Amino acid sequence: MERTQARILVADDEESIRFVLREALEAKGHEVTETADGLAALEALEQSEFDIAFLDIRMPGATGLEVLERLQTTASNASVVILTAQSTFESAVEAMKLGALDYLSKPFTLAEVHALTNKTLRSHALELEVRALRREVSRSLAPGGERLVGRSAPLLEAFKTVGKVATRNVPVLVTGESGTGKELIARAIHAASARSEGSFTPVNAAAIPRELLESELFGHERGAFTGATDSRPGRFRETSGGTLFLDEIGDMSLDLQAKLLRVLQDGEVTSVGGRRPETVDVRIVAATNRDLDIAVREGSFREDLLYRLRVVPVVLPPLRERLEDIRALAEHFVARYAIELAGGHRGIAESGIERLESHNWPGNVRELENAIRRALVLSSGGVLTSDDFDFLSAGTSSNEAGDLAELVERETRSLLADDATGHLYRDLIEKVERPLLEAVLEHTGGNQIRAAALLGINRNTLRKKISEFDLTLPRRARH
Repeated sequence: MERTQARILVADDEESIRFVLREALEAKGHEVTETADGLAALEALEQSEFDIAFLDIRMPGATGLEVLERLQTTASNASVVILTAQSTFESAVEAMKLGALDYLSKPFTLAEVHALTNKTLRSHALELEVRALRREVSRSLAPGGERLVGRSAPLLEAFKTVGKVATRNVPVLVTGESGTGKELIARAIHAASARSEGSFTPVNAAAIPRELLESELFGHERGAFTGATDSRPGRFRETSGGTLFLDEIGDMSLDLQAKLLRVLQDGEVTSVGGRRPETVDVRIVAATNRDLDIAVREGSFREDLLYRLRVVPVVLPPLRERLEDIRALAEHFVARYAIELAGGHRGIAESGIERLESHNWPGNVRELENAIRRALVLSSGGVLTSDDFDFLSAGTSSNEAGDLAELVERETRSLLADDATGHLYRDLIEKVERPLLEAVLEHTGGNQIRAAALLGINRNTLRKKISEFDLTLPRRARH
């Protein structure tokens, strides 16, 4: 619950300022402590817990900025507001660089003071929710596993929604571009819910053929279709008591949408070839990178299902709209992959951060993660600099992209002209995949760890592909 009262320190050598602030803040029910110099303010902050500290920029003993700087080395959680009668750009910038919540010029209005106080209380409440959520998420993930990283306002709002909805047994719809971390949000909801001891089961509706997706979700009876030699319970029944994550829900066919709607309405599933419905206790978290309202208007998504799924919406903004998260994400990925890919601890220089912050990130967090992995593999220094991310500037030009698209289209038409049926997707992907793997393995001298990192795939997946295509590795290094 959001607090309405705060413990506030007012430090100013002008008695009249202290009096006005104390009277105004105590009238709102806040507890106020006064000091007339900076050293007394610092002592108070070190000995007691305060929510807010109003610090005059010029005081005897220690200035407000000096007190603020000293607080960075203490355990104080107080939010600092710098007060000054001589507002300058330099002092304002310095105050914000040192971590001040805000910068208030004298004379100020009491409305400004109350607004800052309320802002701080809301911020503290959100921080507590986010910390609790992160603790829950960290318990559910293996050491070194994926976790939510970032402090931007849009991401903190998403965290806040997750914290509120996690304990409520309602469907959640997570929307955002590919690579923004929708599955991590779903895992966070599961980890912070009463179902955390149950299964978390992800199913990608776009990656499974329609004729197999129904069986995957709802199960099938023996003999229900050709190849059904055994019965299968399906993901809904396997996940009973847990959370089912339906990724790319916008790609699900209309007939399966109708069957999913019945599950949401009645809590029952009927397997393929089955006659009797079975009750299941499953929470659904769905995700999509499509605009489902447009899909409803186009007739490709059921409006009644959208209402059922979007009881609580969570929107993940693209990385280009939360550039302040890039530093935290980059440092997180460097720490996570440095030993595995670079053979030891690595850092990232300010120039490297600036280069990353200047990129548009069409592939979002996933693209950033792979960029860090690639830089770690190829860098020979102990610190990643802007030079290690030169490949971000070497993107495909529009002409090259058009040539590649035309090549794929010509090859597809050629396969269609040969009356290809049933295996068109497989045949075309194989034509692209083989030369891709050969080129990357040649580049890495056969080093599969580096090749997997550059490709952005698991090493075991790479090994399977090498075997599948019967690729000959370069002699220089066969791992």
